[in-house]
Amino acid sequence: MDAQLIGELEQRVVSLLDGYASLKQENLRLREENRRMVEEREMLKQRVDAILRKLEEV
Repeated sequence: MDAQLIGELEQRVVSLLDGYASLKQENLRLREENRRMVEEREMLKQRVDAILRKLEEV
């Protein structure tokens, strides 16, 4: 292999590693967003259930 091919391979590996790091960060962000949305959904479900119970009492 000549130096040019090795340099090109190195650039591709660095690019892949950068892409991998970006995807890991995005994955963490999306997991956190998903966790918050699940919590929000649960709170809304509890509120709706409470309202329904009050309506059943009427």
